[in-house]
Amino acid sequence: MATSMAAAVAASLPAAPQAPAPAAPVLEQIPASMSKAVDPEAEIPISYAQLDGLVVSKIIKHASEARSATGLLLGLDLDGVLEVSNSFPLPTQHTSSEEDDKSSKAIARYQGSMLRSLKEVQADDSVVGFYQATTMGAFYTQTLMETQAIYQEKLRHGGVVIVHDITQSTKGNASFKAFKLSKAFIDAHKRKNFSSASLANHRLTFSSILQEIPLKIRTNALLSSFISRLSQPTSTSSTGPVANLEPAAVPSSYQVLSLDSTTIRQPLSRLIDALDAYKTEENNLAYLSRQIAREKAKAEGLLQKRRDENAVRQAQGLQPLPEADVQRLVKVPPEPSRLESMLLIGQVDAYAKTLEGGASAGLVKMYGTKADAAV
Repeated sequence: MATSMAAAVAASLPAAPQAPAPAAPVLEQIPASMSKAVDPEAEIPISYAQLDGLVVSKIIKHASEARSATGLLLGLDLDGVLEVSNSFPLPTQHTSSEEDDKSSKAIARYQGSMLRSLKEVQADDSVVGFYQATTMGAFYTQTLMETQAIYQEKLRHGGVVIVHDITQSTKGNASFKAFKLSKAFIDAHKRKNFSSASLANHRLTFSSILQEIPLKIRTNALLSSFISRLSQPTSTSSTGPVANLEPAAVPSSYQVLSLDSTTIRQPLSRLIDALDAYKTEENNLAYLSRQIAREKAKAEGLLQKRRDENAVRQAQGLQPLPEADVQRLVKVPPEPSRLESMLLIGQVDAYAKTLEGGASAGLVKMYGTKADAAV
């Protein structure tokens, strides 16, 4: 009876209004023109770059085969960390002007083919920069600066250039440094103005062209285990006593104690060549400056002559002649670029530092040899 009464009361009540069903969300694709504007990762600056052990071995191998080794770096920039997980070398570009255009097109085709192949096998195909092999730390060249300027303009975080010093590798030191162009150099490069006034306004010197980025090298557990195994002694046989151990797998080397004169002769020879090139560039700039001064003096003389002529015409009641005609007769060339001379100073500084390091190490070895001979 109670159940029927409750059912009757419930039936007499008005029905509760049903909530409308939520509409399905409509996802709109972000236009390509707005992809960078809404990219949150683009606002995070790069704190450091991280090289995979495989990339390090590839760069060292390529640099040992070709002196002017260069290639692309592939990876991902995430949370302020530029992770470089793969790389591949690029063909050597010819220096002759006739084959330069053909070589550039061939390298572009090869680069596109490699990136497509990596994408097909689902490997990293995002370009994050390039690497360049150098000798004695002298990597201040216009080619490197122009290439890095292109990458910083097209890539999201500008990418980096990894510089590998072959000279240090021959001594057993893996020298890797990561750089990117400074904002002052990028601004001067966009204006295509490297005159004396522009360098002074941007406070540009060879030491402020590049900005160094902290670099870390990541190795996997298998490679770390292999390297640690090389420095451990191994037993002669599986059944022999444990105490019977062979020497380390990596034999001892006394090459670092050698008094080889090439560590001083080669940097000194490169330093002299760089100084000669800098002197030649300065002579060319001085000749162009004198030519510009002569053209300016010629233009000012013609302009003053026209002004004197106009003064005579005005005294005679005639209309003055326009001064723009005189300015069009003499074209004063623009001030020459100082970029090449500034880069040559950077090369001189690199060779001088290499010479300083080799000379200081040689002096220590010589004093050690002298002390040993006295005993």
